[in-house]
Amino acid sequence: MILSVWSKNAAKIAAVREAVLEYPLFSGAEVRGFDVPSGVSPQPKSLEETVRWAMNRAKAAFDSDSSSAYGLGLESGLMEVPHTKTGFMDACACAIFDGKRFHLGLSSVFEYPVEVTRLVLEEGLDITEAFNATGLSQNEKLGAAEGAVGLLTGGRVTRKDYTKQAIIMAMVHLENPELY
Repeated sequence: MILSVWSKNAAKIAAVREAVLEYPLFSGAEVRGFDVPSGVSPQPKSLEETVRWAMNRAKAAFDSDSSSAYGLGLESGLMEVPHTKTGFMDACACAIFDGKRFHLGLSSVFEYPVEVTRLVLEEGLDITEAFNATGLSQNEKLGAAEGAVGLLTGGRVTRKDYTKQAIIMAMVHLENPELY
């Protein structure tokens, strides 16, 4: 069985590989990464945009390999959350496309520092650029490494961990098809 993933990001591919090990449905599955366009802005700034990006990528990944059983799209983005210090939190969305339907899941959410959020919203930087501009990171590949969540939690939750959460939540549909 082939699982096509919209990304070649090492943290995202590792999260898919680890998540599928927990499911008999995916026993022996091969995970393949592809670079495909998302059809949305470089840094999602709403839950709608984040989920749409994940769905676009899942479908494109599925369509890019005729042997794919599933296409997976993973994307992190901002969403408005009342009563937070910045008004926004970050979530990872996972979309799994089986050729007919999408199966969606989200990770836990967390808030970026105030200045990082401002740089993203007002100056159009992506998260890695904003973390580097504030001096919180010097890693130009932060999103493929521990991610901002790994940096902010002191490694307690990494980009791979929180991406894996979104994948497992989307798997709820596949594991319980009679309910959905």
